[in-house]
Amino acid sequence: MSHAASLILVHPPGHRADTLVRLLEGAGHHVLGVCASAEDALARCALIQPDLALISPAVADPATVQDLAAQLLRRGPVPSLLLTTGGADTRRLLREAAVPGATLALISAQASDDELLASVELAVQQLPSWRRANEPDARFFAVTLDLLCFLDFSGYFRRLSPSWERVLGWTIAELKAKPFFEFVHPDDRDRTLAQNKAVRGGGQARGFENRYLCKDGSYRWLRWNAAPDTDQGVIYAVARDITDAKQVEAEREQLIVELQSALAEVRSLREIIPICSYCRKVRDDDDFWQHVESYIETHTGAQFSHGVCPSCYERVTATDTPS
Repeated sequence: MSHAASLILVHPPGHRADTLVRLLEGAGHHVLGVCASAEDALARCALIQPDLALISPAVADPATVQDLAAQLLRRGPVPSLLLTTGGADTRRLLREAAVPGATLALISAQASDDELLASVELAVQQLPSWRRANEPDARFFAVTLDLLCFLDFSGYFRRLSPSWERVLGWTIAELKAKPFFEFVHPDDRDRTLAQNKAVRGGGQARGFENRYLCKDGSYRWLRWNAAPDTDQGVIYAVARDITDAKQVEAEREQLIVELQSALAEVRSLREIIPICSYCRKVRDDDDFWQHVESYIETHTGAQFSHGVCPSCYERVTATDTPS
């Protein structure tokens, strides 16, 4: 065999499932797991990325089987091979229920081992062209600078772009293994969960900001836009790392505070200052008389360094020089 693929087998446990596993692995393919139900298959594909799913008709009726194939296409994307029982009517129902791109082939459950392996081999050969036609979003996920994700209504990430690993340091598997809110800064969790509830209820998140935990223990600021797909029980979201922008904003606000403080000091010095004509002390707001240095230091925060100007220096040295 010239091509090998990784597969999940969606089939009730038993002798037939074991036989199919031995047959596929004997031909050089990698069976990543046997799933007894559609739910098990979807959960498995949330953690791994098989090339193909081989689905038995014994797990559900034709419409449900095609719905599973459609969900695998959207979530993986993973194409399916469907084993079929019955005659032309069953195959017709499967084709009518099919979502374009979800099913690569229908294989008779009564096919010989060689026929089944030939169908799998043909499907593997079709994978490159299938991916070019059905995975434009996968390329977008792979190269985007933003953080793209599908989030289950249950609170777990279903799919994430590789950019998450670059920004946060966690692997995709680590991010999928925990509820999303465990990565949110504790101070941001309540309002994040409230926003998530609003989106699950049919709302949208526009410019929502929170902090996410990095693997090194630091936090990054993310700005979110998100919308729900109620039928699929998933939230489609895009986040952007705005940590550097937040730092620039904080520095700008600090500069504004410092400028406002300096302006206030200038304004305080522009007022009429009551000063003694003889001793040059200044009267403050509490009717106390202070030296000029003390008054300015109190009202502006400025400090004085004392020296001697040239004219005073000449006068002092002339006084101190003997006749």
